[in-house]
Amino acid sequence: YSKPLGIRFVEYVKRSPISFRTHQSIVLIVTFITYTCYHANRKTTSVVQSTLDPSLDEVGLTFHPWRRAYFLGPREGRNVSGLLGSASGWAPFNGSDGTELLGDLDVAFLSVYAVGMYCSGQLGDRMDLRIFLTVGMIGTGLFTSLFGVGYWANIHKFYYFLLMQMAAGLFQSTGWPSVVAVVGNWFGKSKRGLIMGIWNAHTSVGNITGSLIASAMLSYGWGWSFVVPGLIIAFMGIVVFLFLPFSPESVGADRDDNLNSPKKNGEEVREPFLSSDSENKEHEHAVGFIEAWKIPGVAPFAFCLFFAKLVAYTFLYWLPYYISHTAIDGKYLSSATAGDLSTLFDVGGVIGGILAGHISDRLDARAITAGSFMYCAIPALYLYRTYGSISLTVNIVLMFIAGIFVNGPYALITTAVSADLGTHSSLKGHPRALATVTAIIDGTGSIGAAIGPLLTGYISTESWSAVFMMLMAAALVAGLLLTKLIVAEVAAKIEDSRAQRSSASRPPAVEV
Repeated sequence: YSKPLGIRFVEYVKRSPISFRTHQSIVLIVTFITYTCYHANRKTTSVVQSTLDPSLDEVGLTFHPWRRAYFLGPREGRNVSGLLGSASGWAPFNGSDGTELLGDLDVAFLSVYAVGMYCSGQLGDRMDLRIFLTVGMIGTGLFTSLFGVGYWANIHKFYYFLLMQMAAGLFQSTGWPSVVAVVGNWFGKSKRGLIMGIWNAHTSVGNITGSLIASAMLSYGWGWSFVVPGLIIAFMGIVVFLFLPFSPESVGADRDDNLNSPKKNGEEVREPFLSSDSENKEHEHAVGFIEAWKIPGVAPFAFCLFFAKLVAYTFLYWLPYYISHTAIDGKYLSSATAGDLSTLFDVGGVIGGILAGHISDRLDARAITAGSFMYCAIPALYLYRTYGSISLTVNIVLMFIAGIFVNGPYALITTAVSADLGTHSSLKGHPRALATVTAIIDGTGSIGAAIGPLLTGYISTESWSAVFMMLMAAALVAGLLLTKLIVAEVAAKIEDSRAQRSSASRPPAVEV
């Protein structure tokens, strides 16, 4: 094994090896900051777009509904065009087709990101994840910064910015499969749900951090809004190279005795449906892309996430606009207030992710937990649409509850479930599938994340009630896709219960 230089230095200073628990702490902290940086870089474009095309703050949804809400919704009401000393924007985005061009940038980013996700999973399982993450982070920082360099280089060619966004999307796709694989390597199945539920808060932290940095830098020129986050993630890439141990085996760390063990005192060993078998190292090699799809549970959870992310991302991009254009207690909130209020949905999502992880750990039933949350999201969405306009307090409470049930299963599937499936017991002989499985599941979900807000833009021009019907239907389909897995988990629970009762009623053996 080869320890990272930073780990060697710490051990040299301490004059003793780092414990397994300390390694786990390092992994959680480094990967949390790592993906926070990824999301912070992803957020900058939505903040700067109103500066590139100031007319976006004045144009309503009548002209370009899906583009405005999908790509620009997170910064509703933010008018920062004057911070550059000019309200004319930046060519070519300040022309009559500026909205379309900015929309094309984001479509290109999301498309390359989704495709790159599948490729990154395959590469991640065949490479040192520490090196792979380092390259991805430095590449993300480079191309994010080069987008901003267009400000000082006075570049006005659309295809320059398009290529930078596509390249950034490609390198950004390295992040999620890698960090989930690393955390999955270090934490056993019994602990993953709760730990990963808390750890998954990096998404919200990254979005907030990215918005704050980009907004603060705008007063110095929009280029800095890209360069500063780019430099930060590149620096963090170096930290990853120096300190991230991607697996216990890579640093010679001894695993906990109970890691990955489903056995309890006085019980027979029963392997759960999503069991972990990462310690089987007979002939370690990466699993193929098609073979990964055949792992029991991967396809149902991947398609479930497609619909779960469709609902979650529709709220992410559309909620500020919906709140500002819906009378609450007979009054309309400003765009800025609506944007601030909408963050409570994300807060509910963080709580939901933690709850879903904890419950799934206690029940040892990922599918039952995810399916239950998706079914509960249906009445939560209905209540928010029907009664959210009664008062501000009712709106906040119902929005928070909707965030719990909408984002809870989304967080659970992209973290603990992906890690469980990537170390599934069917992978005997080639257990290295964590990154590939994570990429398949989240890549499929990312397609839904792009389609949901797009459809909402068109449907919302007719009726918001129709939008919520679409979201409730998507939540229902997401739950139904897990039916087979839920039935299997329920059957396993019943069999376990019968076995325990049979064992308890059996008379003790009499020694002769």
